Amino acid sequence: MSTQSDTSSTPNDGISAQQLTAYCDDYLSAHDFKDYCPNGLQVDGGQPIRRIVTGVTACEALIDAAIADNADAILVHHGYFWKGEPAPLTGMKGTRIRKLLTHGISLITYHLPLDAHPKIGNNAILAELLDLEITGGLYPHELHPVGNIATCAPQTAEALATKIATALGRTPLHIAAELPNDDGLIRRVGLCTGGAQDMIEQAAEMGCDAYISGEISERTTHSARELGIHYFAAGHHATERGGIEALGEHLKAEFNLPVTFIDIDNPA
Repeated sequence: MSTQSDTSSTPNDGISAQQLTAYCDDYLSAHDFKDYCPNGLQVDGGQPIRRIVTGVTACEALIDAAIADNADAILVHHGYFWKGEPAPLTGMKGTRIRKLLTHGISLITYHLPLDAHPKIGNNAILAELLDLEITGGLYPHELHPVGNIATCAPQTAEALATKIATALGRTPLHIAAELPNDDGLIRRVGLCTGGAQDMIEQAAEMGCDAYISGEISERTTHSARELGIHYFAAGHHATERGGIEALGEHLKAEFNLPVTFIDIDNPA
């Protein structure tokens, strides 16, 4: 059940981390996903939220920036407690969480739900930046597609690479392929931000001329060449800035709270 009607304005004393998380859970359909980490409230700072900082990853630099900004909550795409991650709060993770608790800052995380959201998700924002029109999911039977298929005006691979570089501020690594169509132009594009390079086979199976993701593996080069599909590795961080920033802007309007997106530079 949506909480939107109860939260159109926020009093000066802020809202609780639980209120904010409940709204985001509903808006992003978080409970529909089987994810690699817990979505929602990961660290409860124990105080009302009056000011929010958003960022891609809950690294120490982002936490320090949030402390300097007097934030009460950090909202990220990449948080903590991933499957297979050691449980003890020691070393680097211990330092990060100690800073959060010392300064009463809550950490709220959305991973796959933020990739898949049809309006403010990472894929939706990337498609908008690249003038791509999403037509469906890479895996058509998914309730909330994490990867998508889109159409575009016919264009060369070089033109698409230039568009990606302009939109994201970094030149993508392009693995070229010979397309089977007559003019060699790209019309159908698969995309899934972040570390989804292995979905390239599904993109090829779905008839895409090109596939865009964030990372590249050694095997991806061979896959692209042998499958006859262009591959663009546009950066994990770069392709996933859009969703969390858009979610922050949505929450700013919904709760009448100051929200600041802080981009911690990451070339990967």
